[in-house]
Amino acid sequence: MICKPMKVIDKTGYEVILRNAEINDAEDLIKYLKITTSETPYLIREPDEVTLSLEQEQNFIQRVMDSDRELMLVAIIDGKHIGNCSLMGIGEYRRYHHRCSVAIALYQEYCGRGIGKIMLQTVLEIAKEIGYEQVELEVIADNKNAIALYENLGFEKYGHFPDNMKYEDGKYADAYWMMKKL
Repeated sequence: MICKPMKVIDKTGYEVILRNAEINDAEDLIKYLKITTSETPYLIREPDEVTLSLEQEQNFIQRVMDSDRELMLVAIIDGKHIGNCSLMGIGEYRRYHHRCSVAIALYQEYCGRGIGKIMLQTVLEIAKEIGYEQVELEVIADNKNAIALYENLGFEKYGHFPDNMKYEDGKYADAYWMMKKL
């Protein structure tokens, strides 16, 4: 999906450009995945599991751009990619046509500035406009800041996944399934 770029101001007064990911963002997006997976334990991959080739990432971006019901929204400050928020259908079957999932991550240095909230609000509006009726996400149970943001935006907890992730040190993390009706 292609969306019109927009300018917003974060809590610190910086101008943030929100736009759909483009093919020439592929290298930055791979770098972003490698860094953000090392900055937080709340993402599903370990840094060494980010093994996408440039061509694979370009193909993924093109597929999302060509889709009528999927979006990868990137945030840019001073020409630098600082995060992204994705909107993906749950499945191609008609019985799932009303459902979508969202995922978001920012470089840690940009967290707490309201950018994630603005991105999620934008993606939720787009999801509703294109006909989705409910938005779903998974969040690690001790990610208090993310849970507070999601609840502030109207998401509710509907499920609990014990031992959802197992870290390299042998520890486990539970997760919640959260959903918002549009």
